[in-house]
Amino acid sequence: MQQESDKQWRDFLTQGWTRFGHDAGIAQWAREARPLARASLRDPANAEWLDCEGTWFIGVDALDNDTAGRLPTGAALCGDPVDFITRHMGPVSDLHRAQVSIVFPGYPRPRAGENDAAFRYRSKRDAAHVDGVKMFGASRNRRIEERHAWVLGLPLNAQDPEAAPLVVWEGSHEVMRRGFAAAFGSVAPQDWHLVDVTEAYKTARAEVFETCRRVTVHAQPGEAYLMHRLCLHGVAPWQVSWQGSEEVSGSTDVGAQNEGRVIAYFRPEQVGGVSDWITLP
Repeated sequence: MQQESDKQWRDFLTQGWTRFGHDAGIAQWAREARPLARASLRDPANAEWLDCEGTWFIGVDALDNDTAGRLPTGAALCGDPVDFITRHMGPVSDLHRAQVSIVFPGYPRPRAGENDAAFRYRSKRDAAHVDGVKMFGASRNRRIEERHAWVLGLPLNAQDPEAAPLVVWEGSHEVMRRGFAAAFGSVAPQDWHLVDVTEAYKTARAEVFETCRRVTVHAQPGEAYLMHRLCLHGVAPWQVSWQGSEEVSGSTDVGAQNEGRVIAYFRPEQVGGVSDWITLP
């Protein structure tokens, strides 16, 4: 078992992501999280997260879990993925409320305020990004505003592999790492969070598109996938045909027709700050 885990870790460090097979603990968590995720979509407090003309519920901090990932119904976040993280990355720090990402037929459509160029990027490049690199100011330049330790995806319902899956560029984490490191140059590490990384980010991203393999990542409830915090990733267009009315989105009675594809994501904070975010495995 340890040898298998060590090999999976080596593969993770090379590819930037890994997938876990069915686990009873994760399956129980997913069963209990699914109705909570659907309820979060209907909660008026989360209305701001329904975007892309009703085809994407972004659902940041929308799931009602505690800092250990436990749900109000009692299901604990445990199993092979958590054991793997603990073995190779250290104890899991306090968790935020999970993101509830729900995508509906018709995605992608433009986000509110999204210009034509941004929408073309969303459509043709899966809105590829590195989590935590945020735009700021009128110039919409970028800096590192959130530092995640890792990204864990937990599917909550069964869906077709072409129903807007996660997209990962394998090995992109090392390309992005080099790009970010070059941007900081001689800047003191304590000031790295202030550095404008826009040009370095765009240059590294272009290299990723040229040199790294684009893969779609699909899993069923009870399975999971873990992604490196520096991986370039996005969401593929919904490409599944289905029988029903043409307008299906978050504004409809989801579940009565099509509840979309539903995934919960955890992205805990990297405790060591930007320096560790860049340099750690």
